[in-house]
Amino acid sequence: MQEEAGQLFRDIAIAITSSIIISLLVSISVIPTLINLLYGKRESKEKNWMQRSLIGPVFVSMMMAVSNLCQKNIFTRLLTVILFTSLSVSLIYMLKPPAEYLPQGNRNLILNILIPPPGYSVEKLKEMGRTIYEESKPYYGGDGKDGFPPIKAMFYVGADRFTLFGGMSSEETRAAELIPLFSRIMNSIPGIFGVSIQTGIFEQGLGAGRTVEVNISGENIDSIAGGAMTLFGAIRQKIQGAQVRPIPSLETSYPEILVIPKKEKLAANGLSEKDLGVYVDILMDGRKIDDFSPEGVKQIDLVVKGSDNEFTTPEAILQATIVNAFGDLIKLGDIAELKYSQSMPQINHLERKRTITLQVTPPITLPLQSAIEIIEGELVAPLTAAGKLEGVSITIGGNADKLVETGNALKWNLLLALLITYLLLSALFENFFYPFIILFTVPLAAAGGFVGLTAVNTFIKPQGFDILAMLGFIILIGTVVNNAILIVHQSLNNVRYQGMEPMEAISSSVRTRIRPIFMSATTSVLAMTPLVLSTGSGSELYRGLGSILLGGLTMSTMFTLFVIPALLTFVIRFERSRKDEAA
Repeated sequence: MQEEAGQLFRDIAIAITSSIIISLLVSISVIPTLINLLYGKRESKEKNWMQRSLIGPVFVSMMMAVSNLCQKNIFTRLLTVILFTSLSVSLIYMLKPPAEYLPQGNRNLILNILIPPPGYSVEKLKEMGRTIYEESKPYYGGDGKDGFPPIKAMFYVGADRFTLFGGMSSEETRAAELIPLFSRIMNSIPGIFGVSIQTGIFEQGLGAGRTVEVNISGENIDSIAGGAMTLFGAIRQKIQGAQVRPIPSLETSYPEILVIPKKEKLAANGLSEKDLGVYVDILMDGRKIDDFSPEGVKQIDLVVKGSDNEFTTPEAILQATIVNAFGDLIKLGDIAELKYSQSMPQINHLERKRTITLQVTPPITLPLQSAIEIIEGELVAPLTAAGKLEGVSITIGGNADKLVETGNALKWNLLLALLITYLLLSALFENFFYPFIILFTVPLAAAGGFVGLTAVNTFIKPQGFDILAMLGFIILIGTVVNNAILIVHQSLNNVRYQGMEPMEAISSSVRTRIRPIFMSATTSVLAMTPLVLSTGSGSELYRGLGSILLGGLTMSTMFTLFVIPALLTFVIRFERSRKDEAA
């Protein structure tokens, strides 16, 4: 898997595979030797009160009574399979939540991106920074104020392309509670609006964490800005609590100066419009003409640039001296003129089309998939049908796009895991039917996984169905089949080598395997419980994964004892005793 989440999956897969291999080696080498040393010379003793407990035998008797009832006749077998299968499918359908991308985490950093009006001066930016610090000062240190956690540190950046400030909480786990405070401070500054978001641990780019990017593309910048403004208002109204950040801006009134060529004079001097653009580029920002690589020193770019002291205003470049195609010196103003206009601070392009992007951060209670469905189905489609988005095209990108790509890749990985498991079991059992019966535990485990995730959401803490949680279903494929393998393998041994009748063989197999099945399941469940119940820093990353594994393993363990024997009765009757064949 090569997507962004692939690295996370790869690390987990390597860790699990390595631990299983080491565990296998230890179990077949160290454990038998150790058991022989500890118990080889031990005399038999009477059972103590714990060993004589009635709980175990009574529990086994109850489980066997239900299991035998499920395989009593054809009707009960079919009823068992249909009932548990229908229950599993229904639970999956009802409990499957909308998907998230990667876990947000609980990073102790709140980022506030400010969008000032056009023409905001440097002095105004400095004044805004002082205002933000003054408004935040009462919340520094101590025990906090007005229910907000105390602020540990802040920073402010006022630049020509972006303006932002950030803050950290003295109580690391309560950083998100500062968002309403910072939003209130932003809204109190006249003419300013912006977004206040908690940065994610997997965030790439400024504010590009748990976001849906709505790209409004077209040819006419006014149509694009109008469509973006329409969607901006619709999203904020429809998704309450959503943070919407336009990139680069919704305003088209930023001052702009255009360098217009005088075509006749340009041609008379043997220059093209491209040549003019190169000259202007050199005078304004500078242009790379070559690179210099001295020995032992990093490569240096050679840039030709106009003097900052000489060209302090746009009009000054018209007095710059340049060389025409004939080697004569001329003024730039001889071949070009300036035109004052208004536009955006920058124009972004997507697939060669001018684009304004609305970066939507939905509230934490709204999954990313739900936000995508609302934007596409309840906003974009009706507005397009009403003719309010004419002349523009709308696409969804950002983490929403990555969620779809990773989800599709994960589906193929899930199918591949099922196929590999099926083929491996087919080779081991030398049969194509028994692996199918064993894999019947997978949908039972999937239903249990969603039950576990729902239980965590209800009783412990809200937990999204993110990509890491989805990994739990792939892990379950290799885990829950173990119990079914024990029952099927022992049943076949009873028929082939003990000469038992099919029904007797299955019943005996279930009875003898209840103890190891529940021992392994109990140890696994207890070992994974801290993963779900822990509330420490970083625990939210793997809580979803743990809840799916916990729920899936628990439900499949219980259902396997009833469904697998019922299915096995339809196939095992064709087995013959190998003792008879040998005779």
